Amino acid sequence: MNIVITGASSGIGFETALEFSLQNANKIVAIARSADKLRKLLEIAKGINPDCTLLPVEFDIVNDDYAALIPFLQERLGTIDILINNAGALINKPFLETTEQDLAEMLQSNVIAHFRMIKNTLPLMKAGTHIVNIGSMGGFQGSVKFPGLAAYSSSKAALHTLTECLAFELADQGIKVNCLALGSAQTEMLETAFPGYQSPIMAFEMGKYVADFAKTGSKFFNGKILPVAVTTP
Repeated sequence: MNIVITGASSGIGFETALEFSLQNANKIVAIARSADKLRKLLEIAKGINPDCTLLPVEFDIVNDDYAALIPFLQERLGTIDILINNAGALINKPFLETTEQDLAEMLQSNVIAHFRMIKNTLPLMKAGTHIVNIGSMGGFQGSVKFPGLAAYSSSKAALHTLTECLAFELADQGIKVNCLALGSAQTEMLETAFPGYQSPIMAFEMGKYVADFAKTGSKFFNGKILPVAVTTP
């Protein structure tokens, strides 16, 4: 199984990549901006399973040139079975302190970058491919919202709607698209945004869930925004 994961240098993406690396049948392309953290990921993955095929790729999905990435993916993978759009950013500011630039940054990191990744990798996808977008309960309609996350939650809500639209548009190609609206998990991003807050879910637990869903969820769901939280949100 050929898997591409963005935002793989820390948190849920890191743990998801490690979960996939346990199985020798998987080829994992782990994409992130930090070369040092990707080297750490590869070191840990090889320590867990020396035979795993994990390919770390230093790439900025917002700013870098996809014309360089796609030939690499085509050469090393051929086709993509699973794409997990996990990369993202979070700004925690009161609304009156939130600038239009803050909102633009959230949209770039949490929606537009995934739009680009999907659009550029679609030629490598076939019937049966599963695209999994990582959303947030902050963008899930009807959930309780945290103050300070207006820009972040709005960007995640846009990603949720993009998921629904793409699932309909790609149905004829047999490509499934779903979104996991995650509640909190104990990650570096959560700790930075909410110092002192302790999530009931550890990053490795959420990473295992994401990996399992990416492998099997397309049998049961398409175009769905699925809340993954023990609380609201």
